Amino acid sequence: MSVISEEEILRLLPLVSEERREEALRYKHLFGQFACLKSYVMLRDLLEQRGLTHPFRFGYNEHGKPFLMDYPEVHFNLSHCKNGIAVVVSDQPVGIDIESYRSVSDSLLRYTMNEEELQVIRESDDPIRTFTEYWTKKEAVFKLRGTGITHDLHGLLQGEEQVETHVNSEKRYVYSIAR
Repeated sequence: MSVISEEEILRLLPLVSEERREEALRYKHLFGQFACLKSYVMLRDLLEQRGLTHPFRFGYNEHGKPFLMDYPEVHFNLSHCKNGIAVVVSDQPVGIDIESYRSVSDSLLRYTMNEEELQVIRESDDPIRTFTEYWTKKEAVFKLRGTGITHDLHGLLQGEEQVETHVNSEKRYVYSIAR
């Protein structure tokens, strides 16, 4: 990963569309600007590796999920957190979420998790990691569906979606990919 600095932001700015530059510069913190720019550059590189040509025109569904206007058969998703950036490109609908470990309140746990999930989290050797695993799975499914967080959180993982989860204990983040 590149060093995060104002110089790196200035280096990345010309590599992205005007729309992406404006979005990146709305972030107040340097990392947010960097992650917004870097994730787009990573996406662009992955799309070009598939033989797609830049510039890419994006459309958005009614809930804000982006899609490629000129390549509707190619699906992508991206996410970032303070510890990492995740980008996925696929021939089928896909969602990805990456989250850093963080403490959560009991009220948030009860709001987002069903009884079985709560029990697994509470009995875990690392409840924060286990919560983060569940949360990234749920967010990846929402992003796959393109709905935003609008459905019942408690029953979300009982759907037909397949979710693959990866944990980086050293860097304290989890990412999940839903297909």
